[in-house]
Amino acid sequence: MKRAHLLVILLVAGVAVAADEPAAPLPVFTDVTEQAGIRFKHSYGDHDVSNIVEGTGAGAIFFDYDGDGHLDIYFVNGAWTTAINDNRGRTLQGKLSNALYRNDGDGTFTDVTVKAGVGDKSFGFGASSADYDGDGDPDLYVLNYGPNVLYRNNGDGTFTDVSAKSGLADSRWSLSAPWLDYDGDGDLDVYVANYLEYDDGKFRSYYAAAGYPGPLSYSGQPDALYRNNGDGTFTDVTKEAGLFNPDGRAMSAAAADINNDGRLDIFVANDAMENYYYQNTGKGGFENKALVLGLAFGEHGQGVSSMGPSVGDVNGDGLLDIYVPDMGYGSLLVNRKKFFEDRITTSGLAVMCGQYTGWGGILFDYDNDTDLDLFVTNGNAHHEYTEEDVLASNDGKGVFTDVASKSGSYFSEKHVGRGSTWADYDNDGDIDILIVNLNDKAILLRNDGGNSNNWLQIRPMLPGGEIDAVGTRITVATGSLRQIRDSVTVMGYLSQGDPRAHFGLGKASKADWVEIRWPDGSVQRMENVSANQALTVEKE
Repeated sequence: MKRAHLLVILLVAGVAVAADEPAAPLPVFTDVTEQAGIRFKHSYGDHDVSNIVEGTGAGAIFFDYDGDGHLDIYFVNGAWTTAINDNRGRTLQGKLSNALYRNDGDGTFTDVTVKAGVGDKSFGFGASSADYDGDGDPDLYVLNYGPNVLYRNNGDGTFTDVSAKSGLADSRWSLSAPWLDYDGDGDLDVYVANYLEYDDGKFRSYYAAAGYPGPLSYSGQPDALYRNNGDGTFTDVTKEAGLFNPDGRAMSAAAADINNDGRLDIFVANDAMENYYYQNTGKGGFENKALVLGLAFGEHGQGVSSMGPSVGDVNGDGLLDIYVPDMGYGSLLVNRKKFFEDRITTSGLAVMCGQYTGWGGILFDYDNDTDLDLFVTNGNAHHEYTEEDVLASNDGKGVFTDVASKSGSYFSEKHVGRGSTWADYDNDGDIDILIVNLNDKAILLRNDGGNSNNWLQIRPMLPGGEIDAVGTRITVATGSLRQIRDSVTVMGYLSQGDPRAHFGLGKASKADWVEIRWPDGSVQRMENVSANQALTVEKE
């Protein structure tokens, strides 16, 4: 029953003081997986998790593969593989594949994997999408244990495997692949985050109760930067770009303009070692500045098992910060221009997250109140021990409050969470959540009530209006508030989200102005932009 609220006026020392009105009801996330027609269940190709490959899990991506204005979903799955799985899992051989679900536009999805030709049966982990060939439709890159797969979108609802020809069939264990035009030549290059060299289960000197050997039991692998040659092929330029680190153990990577110089930088979350922050020099290369800027380690300098990073301005100061989940408290790396300060404790997130094993972090304004909130998927790393997920509300200054218990029955459930991603899949103005659980069903959470506040979505496109302008910086002003987003979508753990930059506007009925800084440095500005609309803005 709703309670009537009275505005009480108190006279204190001759001054009228109004008591605070109760806060508006929080949005609720509703599990709509079944009614949406999503039947995908992740598998690691076996019946019991027994090694680090099986335990790593998978992610998913949102992308509009058929250009109908509705975001579709691509799930990545494992596979029974001789070098990884036990013989008991052989019953799964050939039965597992990735899956593409077309958004029907009415809240439901249809499995179109076979028709589209994207049912890769490799042991997969992550995926990303970009229009690498500039033909106006998004292509699909799948990250595997073994050769990666590049699918070129044919523009008719089907895809063609062009992996071998493209040069992107990286045979290492790849997990994540953000796209960026690092050299400013007008086409998209790709950074491939590789994990480690698994030894087919040979190493057995470990504490049995731990479940299986951890990441430091294996040699690391270098990540790779592939330059787009503009003809459908790519060239490995890792060393010449200053990115070669042979002992990395990347869990995921994200590209964003961290230092506000107009160029996309790369942050790599590594497992059980220091993280990398590659700052774009603007001269065709990068410099690793993680250590000097305070981005290499967690709070108090400890090494952590970093998972899926998310980038956003958490305290409204116009600078991009980084949240990194891990097996402990996590890290909230707040940008102070000349260095980063880990505010995981003072933000309130250490208490919320420290009891869990965090994987996929999402910074997003789920209630459209103008600040970035946080969702984190959790699950034990070495056993199928379930944990609750975290939902934390931001006060606008980077201090968070646990609101999970008030946000729907889902948050009383426990799962072995891994990848998660975000999108307004039903185009109703608030952001929904998609979760991939280890060896379990995927979950689609619909945001109910987030659109009670006003909002604005911006999708910047290159001239012609068919190709996303990846790397664009978007600023939205309402009164004295400035919100910033970079037009990048590969964030969190093994996943990719909505290509539209989403801004909560609170009670403001319009944005005073919207400024778009294009990748070439030119600036476009719009005045008095009405709220509650999704805008596609074409570069002039």
